[in-house]
Amino acid sequence: MSAHQVDTVTHASADPDAAQPFKELGLKDDEYARIKEILGRRPTDAELAMYSIMWSEHCSYKSSKVHLGYFGETTTDEMRANMLAGIGENAGVVDIGDGWAVTFKVESHNHPSYVEPYQGAATGVGGIVRDIMAMGARPIAVMDQLRFGAADAPDTRRVVDGVVRGVGGYGNSLGLPNIGGETVFDESYAGNPLVNALAAGVMRVEDMHLAFASGAGNKIILFGARTGLDGIGGVSVLASATFDDDGGGRKKLPAVQVGDPFTEKVLIECCLDLYKAGLVVGIQDLGGAGLSCATSELAAAGDGGMHINLERVPMRATGMTPAEVLSSESQERMCAVVTPENVDAFMEVCKKWDVLATDIGEVTDGEHLTISWHGETVVDVPPRTVAHDGPVYHRPVERPATQDALIANTTAGLKRPETSEELEATLMKMIASPALCSRKWITEQYDRYVRGNTVLAENADGGVIRIDEKTGRGIALSTDASGRYTALDPYTGAQLALAEAFRNVAVTGATPKAVSNCLNFGSPEDPGVMWQFQQAVRGLADGCATLGIPVTGGNVSFYNQTGSTAILPTPVVAVLGVIDDVHRRIPTGLGLEPGETLILLGDTHDELDGSIWSQVEHGHLGGVPPKVDLAREQLLADILLSSSRDGLVTAAHDLSEGGLAQAVVEAALAGETGCRILLPEGGDPFVALFSESSGRVLVAVPRTEETRFTGMCTARGLPWTRIGVVDEGSDSVEIQGHFSVTMAKLREAFEGTLPALFG
Repeated sequence: MSAHQVDTVTHASADPDAAQPFKELGLKDDEYARIKEILGRRPTDAELAMYSIMWSEHCSYKSSKVHLGYFGETTTDEMRANMLAGIGENAGVVDIGDGWAVTFKVESHNHPSYVEPYQGAATGVGGIVRDIMAMGARPIAVMDQLRFGAADAPDTRRVVDGVVRGVGGYGNSLGLPNIGGETVFDESYAGNPLVNALAAGVMRVEDMHLAFASGAGNKIILFGARTGLDGIGGVSVLASATFDDDGGGRKKLPAVQVGDPFTEKVLIECCLDLYKAGLVVGIQDLGGAGLSCATSELAAAGDGGMHINLERVPMRATGMTPAEVLSSESQERMCAVVTPENVDAFMEVCKKWDVLATDIGEVTDGEHLTISWHGETVVDVPPRTVAHDGPVYHRPVERPATQDALIANTTAGLKRPETSEELEATLMKMIASPALCSRKWITEQYDRYVRGNTVLAENADGGVIRIDEKTGRGIALSTDASGRYTALDPYTGAQLALAEAFRNVAVTGATPKAVSNCLNFGSPEDPGVMWQFQQAVRGLADGCATLGIPVTGGNVSFYNQTGSTAILPTPVVAVLGVIDDVHRRIPTGLGLEPGETLILLGDTHDELDGSIWSQVEHGHLGGVPPKVDLAREQLLADILLSSSRDGLVTAAHDLSEGGLAQAVVEAALAGETGCRILLPEGGDPFVALFSESSGRVLVAVPRTEETRFTGMCTARGLPWTRIGVVDEGSDSVEIQGHFSVTMAKLREAFEGTLPALFG
């Protein structure tokens, strides 16, 4: 067969011993042998491309499947009661009442964002938004979880600048508000940043759509952007150089996809019109693995086979091979299953929005996915073997020998501030550190209020969006993670991330309802990494079972490491909450009413291991993370819900990184008002200010409601401490008996760091 001939099924059968670059495509010897066993022959080039991508770690979850099953084992029927779609679908869907459903999911785009930060981050946002579109929903908001190397490291500026511009550039152009997220700097992410994007969408319950191809004779329509050479190999080691160049000097584009948010914006409106008109049987977005994924997953989920005429796919490059067309991850594309009688109407809607749409095949009554190229068959496979029956690895799991030494290396011997002067200096250093300083330089590059439904975003623990203007019904979202805690104890670390995201939703006045996740770890071939992963999954699943809220879906990202050094294990947890009336949301800023009383809910212990103080002051990581009490988190959420409904609380801020000191500074600056804090007598002021004990919230209570509020807390067994008052008109935060700092000085320290580094 010459270099210009297409490798057909006939060729593959006649030339069984032809050398194929399966190792270069990321397949192992036994995986390649299994493909040949499935097909009864060697695969064609196009089939090899499909299997190599769909059996990659990113698409097949071959190292994580055996552990992810624990989510299903721990999810009860009661937890599933309001879940309309869960793990295995494009995104989870939750019934939030009044006939409304919300879909949300987090996904990673880590490696592309290091290679090409702007496009990597931008297409990460675009991809997760299309997952939301594919469920039948209108996308309404995005969030981002970002991890970069040390803030002052030479390459960090390049990555930060590109990623932040990419997240903002794509989301802003789509007209989607960015309602929150998190940015962390740590040297472990230097050569492997994490870019995890979340999107949420809303629909009526009856409008939900799923990805399946059923009904023999139904047409397969590809619509959206043309297919090009960009993004080939984006989700696997598949590189465009693997394919023969036709000698025509075609430009080989990078493995990082190139996004066009304006095309996607039109695609959103087109999809919503198609759903409204009832023209879609099944639908799948084209993201990672492109047409390889869309065709095999649609066919595998249906009740028949599928035939695709691949040459009909609109292309924006000349001379593309079938393998390249199937592997391309060109953005802004969707694939729909449409009944023959609806094809004309489908095409009319696409024409109205100036969206290119092409009939590329149909559902068959067979059992195979067949793909032809100019009349010759280049793919003939059982679709389930491509989409779902990839290899499943029981990787070795072993607790690292270094774990005991890490835990034993506590903060007990580290020097702590003792005098008032040292306490003040510690506070100022902490709030100005890249670990705790204001993220305003980042968030100001995002549009937080576009479309006019954002209720909380700036200076808020959780983002809140209005869903229904008539009733005021809305949702709250928060995403959290702590790689430092997870490194010390993966089980507890994952639960601390869950607890913080749960609490961040609760402090807005919303009721937490569901979870999504994005699990970022090093190489699954490292038994120590697999131990971290296994423990984190179990911690998260057990935590959700205790809280009674289900995991609706998620993403696993492995091989996050530089050389042999893995990132801090980073399980990102997103919690969705429901609020029946956004008018009763609780803000973060103090000073809504004159002379509010400040009350600390929860218990403070000497828990500084893994803390931001230990990182900033001593460059230290070791010891045991704070204890988790999920029953306490549930009680906190219940009391905050009651307080929101009864008007007992005017502001609330969770305590997490940086402890009470950080919470007080952030709440005071958000409300642009000073306050006086009186620390509990007899205790260590350092512990009171900087401990990171979990299950704590700072609330501002109107003086007229103080007795009622504290009485409710006492009656329900929630510890509370009156720790201060809001000083209306004051220009300082005073820690009585220790120090006082002006608001201007606090703001300068808090907000000056990132502009100085990156601005």
